[in-house]
Amino acid sequence: MGERHSFVQFASMNNEDLVHLYLDDMRRCPKGFALARTGEECIMLLRECKVDILSLDYELGFESKMCGRDVVMAIILEKLYPREVYLHTSSMFGKREMYQLLYEHKPADMILHNGPMSDETLHRIAKAVDQA
Repeated sequence: MGERHSFVQFASMNNEDLVHLYLDDMRRCPKGFALARTGEECIMLLRECKVDILSLDYELGFESKMCGRDVVMAIILEKLYPREVYLHTSSMFGKREMYQLLYEHKPADMILHNGPMSDETLHRIAKAVDQA
């Protein structure tokens, strides 16, 4: 699947470049996505990069002092909205909480999915990376 990209690589990108961002402490990062293993990393990348697709986990393990809800709250408070959000967490409580918060506060043009990306979406993004 995908590889982990460093902050330096993405922080040095032109602000107009769109990044796909995947927040998860355990799962492999899909091809074509920047990986944030902690909530802190995710928020830093959201602040530094223009994010097209964001996929969120809820429970982020011991290395993160945050959970997916904390990331969602930062998105709302700082208006760091990506174009599209997926919730790939296996935590039903976390998925419901993140979805409700985002749904209540999202801008009209943000697309919100109450679940993970489809295989078709993942293949489309990976293919675009291969063709670039």
